[in-house]
Amino acid sequence: MRPFLLVLLYQYPKLISDINVNYILQLYMKSIDITLPDKSKRSYPAGVTPQEVADSIGSGLARAVVVAKVNGVLKDLNQKIIENSNLELFTGETPEGHETLLHSTAHLMAQAVKELYPETKITIGPTIENGFYYDFDLDESFSDASLEKIEQKMRKLAKSGQKIVRNEISVSEAIDFFENLEESYKVEIIKQINPDDVITMYEQTNFTDLCRGPHVSNTSKIKYFKLLSTSGAYWRGDEKNKMLQRIYGTVFSSKNALKKHLHNLEEAKKRDHRKLGKELKLFTFDDEIGPGLPLWLPNGAVMVEELEKLAKESEAMAGYDVVRTPHLTKGTLYEKSGHLDHYKDSMYPSMDIDGTEYYVKPMNCPHHHKIYAAHPKSYRDLPVRLAEYGTCYRYEKSGQLFGLMRVRSLQMNDAHIYCTKKQFKDEFLSVCNMYLKYFEIFGIEKYSMRLSLHSKDELGKKYVDEPELWLETEKWVREALIEGELDFVEVPGEAAFYGPKIDVQVWSAIGKEFTLATNQVDFAVPEKFGLEYVDEEGNSQTPLCIHRAPLGTHERFIGFLIEHFGGNFPLWLAPVQVMVLPLSDKFIDYANFVVKSLKDEGIRVKLNDRSDKIGSKIRQAELDKVNYMLIVGEKESTDGTVSIRKRFDGDLGAKSLDDYKKIIIDEIKNRRLAHRKETATATE
Repeated sequence: MRPFLLVLLYQYPKLISDINVNYILQLYMKSIDITLPDKSKRSYPAGVTPQEVADSIGSGLARAVVVAKVNGVLKDLNQKIIENSNLELFTGETPEGHETLLHSTAHLMAQAVKELYPETKITIGPTIENGFYYDFDLDESFSDASLEKIEQKMRKLAKSGQKIVRNEISVSEAIDFFENLEESYKVEIIKQINPDDVITMYEQTNFTDLCRGPHVSNTSKIKYFKLLSTSGAYWRGDEKNKMLQRIYGTVFSSKNALKKHLHNLEEAKKRDHRKLGKELKLFTFDDEIGPGLPLWLPNGAVMVEELEKLAKESEAMAGYDVVRTPHLTKGTLYEKSGHLDHYKDSMYPSMDIDGTEYYVKPMNCPHHHKIYAAHPKSYRDLPVRLAEYGTCYRYEKSGQLFGLMRVRSLQMNDAHIYCTKKQFKDEFLSVCNMYLKYFEIFGIEKYSMRLSLHSKDELGKKYVDEPELWLETEKWVREALIEGELDFVEVPGEAAFYGPKIDVQVWSAIGKEFTLATNQVDFAVPEKFGLEYVDEEGNSQTPLCIHRAPLGTHERFIGFLIEHFGGNFPLWLAPVQVMVLPLSDKFIDYANFVVKSLKDEGIRVKLNDRSDKIGSKIRQAELDKVNYMLIVGEKESTDGTVSIRKRFDGDLGAKSLDDYKKIIIDEIKNRRLAHRKETATATE
C-alpha cells in the first residue's frame, strides 16, 4: 500500500506545497522503477516526472515529447510518478501527441484573444480532425487582419515559455473563480457538473481554462501553428442562443507537416463539392424550396441515374428484390418501430390529416418490415433481400447543414436483409464485400470499418434494453469481420438503438476523411413488428434484420465523389462523356452525324457548334472537365474518322468512328478509371 503522504502528494499537490516534497519522497521511497515500451527498466527517484525521464534518455526526445501515458493513462509531462510504473512518451507526430498539441494550441489562442480583446468572453475550444476551434463572445467582428494579429500574439506567448500547470478544485470554488472573472459561459458549464466532482483547470500565467487535459508542459513546445478561418456558431449549437464567433486553427509538430497540411487544405478548397457542384452545374439550392433540400440539375441527375444503375446491377446479381414505399406514413408505425422514442428530434414535425398523425418518412426500414410481413414466410424463403432507393426526410438543424453532406432530403441506397442466425455471417460479409467492390470501382484506396457497440449505461435509454442480445449480436459481427479478414476498430457507445453497426470511413484522393456507408444489425424491431418465418421443425421464429446502405445517400456520396475526383469523373459517371468540336461551320453536318452515331450507342455526347476558334472550344471542354473531345474537319469528314483528344492524355491521333466507338463503349461498360493516376492532383 502506498504511504498516505505520497497519495496526498499525487492527488492534491497544492495541499502540501509548503512541505519539503523531495524530503517526503526520499523518506518513504528512495527510488522507483520505470518500465519503457521496449520492456527495459530504469530507476529514478520517486516523484520523477515524464519530462525528466525524457531528459535522461536524450535531448532530442526531451525536446519532442509532448505527453505521456503512465500505466495506460494519459498524463501531463510535469505530473509526478510516485510508484513503479509503465511509461510511454509521445511526440507530436503520434496521434496522442498531436491531439495534445491541438488542445494546448486552442488554449494558447484563447489566451491571445483575451490579452488582445479583454472584454471577450470565452466559451469552449475542442479539437477536431487535424485542427481545433474556439468560440468567443465579442461584439467586434474578427477579420483576416484580426487573425494575423492573434497569431502574432500567440507566437510571442509560445516563445515566452510559459509553464502550463494543472490544478484541481471543487465545483463551488470553480464557480467562484469564473464568476470573479465574469466568464458567464464557463459558470454555466460548471453549474451542470455534479457538485461533488473535482474540477480540473489549466493555468498559463494570466490565463486559466477548464479542461480535463492533458496539455503540453510548456508553451515553448507549441511552434508550428496557423489560424485558418472564422465563422459564426450558436452557443451550444442552439439557434435560440446567441451567435458566437468561432476561430479555426491547426498545429503540427514540424514545419513540413504543417506545410503539407496547408497544401492539402488549399487543394480541398479547389475540390470543395459546393464550388465544383456550381461550376459543373450538378445541383443547386433555392431559398423558396428550403434549406437542405437540393435540386438536382440535369448534369447531377445523370450521376444519380448512373449510381442507381450500378447499385441495381450489383443488387440484382446478389439476389435482391426491388420495392417501393410511400413518402408519408402514420405516426403509429414509428411508435411501433421505436423511432419516435429514439429519433424524434431528427424527424420533421407531424401533420394532422383527418384527425390522424402523419410523418414524412425519415427512413425506409419500418416500411420494408411491412412488406416482409405481407405474406407468410418459410425458412426456404430466407434470406429475403428488399432494396429501395427511397427518398427520406430528416430534420437537420440549420447550423448543421453543409452542402450535399448534411441535407434534409436524401435518397438512400437502402436495403434490408431478413435472415436466420445461421445465415447471418454469410449475409453480413456479402454486404461488406459489396463495399469492397464499390471501393475498387471508385478508386477508394484507404478505408476503415468501425464496429459501433452499445454502452451498458445507456440501456433502456439510448439503446434497446436487451443486454444479452447486445453481447450476442456484437459477437456475431466481430466474428464475421475476423473471418472475412477485414480490418476494423471498435467504438463503444455509437451503435444504432436496435443493434450494433459497421460505419465505413473512406478517404478521398487527397486524404480527406468521409463517413460513407453503414451496415447494421437489428435484433429488436423485427419482433416488435411480429415478423416471423416457419423453421424446419414447423415452429415460428423471428428473423434477424440487416440494414445496409453501401453507397450511403446520393447526396453524400456524390458530394464525396466530386471532391475525390476533383470533378474529373471517370467516363462512365461523367455527365457529358464526349464533346464534338467542328473546326468550322463547314463541317457541322459531319459533326452532327458523329453526334447521332454516338447517341445511338447510348453515349452522352454534345456538340459545340459555336463559331469560336478550335483552341477556345478545347479550352471550354477542359474547363467543363469533359473526358473526350472529338475534333472534326475536312480530313475527318472525308475519311470518316475523328481526331481524338483525351483529358490529361492530350492528342491521341485519328481513328475511324467505328473503332473509336468500340474503345469508348468498352471503357464505359467496364466502368474503368482511365485517369486514375491524375485524380490525386488534377483540379484545374
